[in-house]
Amino acid sequence: MEKYPYGDEAREPLFRSDGETRTDTPRYEPIRPEGGLWRTVKRLLAPLAAVGFLLFKFKGLLLLLLKVKFVGTALTMLLSIGAYALLFPVWFAVGFVVLIWVHEMGHVLQLKREGIKASAPMFIPFIGAFVAMKEMPKNALVEARVGLAGPVLGTLGGLATLGLYAGTGNELFLGLAYFNFLINLFNLAPILPLDGGRTVGALSPVFQLLGMGLMVVLFFVAPIIAIVALLGLPEIWRRWKTRHTPEGQAYYELPLRHRLAVGAVYLGLIVALGLLTGATFVPNPGGATPGLS
Repeated sequence: MEKYPYGDEAREPLFRSDGETRTDTPRYEPIRPEGGLWRTVKRLLAPLAAVGFLLFKFKGLLLLLLKVKFVGTALTMLLSIGAYALLFPVWFAVGFVVLIWVHEMGHVLQLKREGIKASAPMFIPFIGAFVAMKEMPKNALVEARVGLAGPVLGTLGGLATLGLYAGTGNELFLGLAYFNFLINLFNLAPILPLDGGRTVGALSPVFQLLGMGLMVVLFFVAPIIAIVALLGLPEIWRRWKTRHTPEGQAYYELPLRHRLAVGAVYLGLIVALGLLTGATFVPNPGGATPGLS
């Protein structure tokens, strides 16, 4: 039986039928796989460059549209879906952005209940979304309620997604539920401007300063924390400067029962989201996350 080397270029037998070994073994070069890091980078940069060019070209029209409340939300949602679709399947990107919107709507609804004017949700690809308050809450308790409303509604959105998985068996919903619970848990970190940073002020403003120390530790785990910290530094500095003013002290003066209530909801959410994140995490030997393969 004649044996052949690998590759299309060499078709001469290594061993002849008479049993003698060939001395002029054909040479061949291993096939180099296509792709690699540069190919992936080019796939990511090309669409982002195209989007950047369009935004620059039509920036006047874009700014005008962003002033229209719901149009701005829709445009930034579509932009985020397109960005996440570069990394994940399209339907996962759609579901992920919708779940972020559910979280942000928790803030919007609570802001309306508190009588605070705010913008519609605006999305930032790979960062998340935000709702800009047009005025400060009257005290730390109101700010805490607004901060907690996002993770509360976000958790309910994740439970609904988990229900869809239970009813359909589609692992896409399991993957979405896992990432939703994880993102909402991350948002409870006591770092401004995250929801947790706005919540712990009702317990004690000291926790907001401790959050900065936690940020330094988490930076080595998730570098995106550095971006979050930069966004929150101006607000932290403003609160630090006004901490001894009558207005600053009055802002954090709350009855003990209100502090205890906020603390109970805050810790309860952390425990619940931690358990739900662990329950929806499915180890995969192949390295793929359910719903993403």
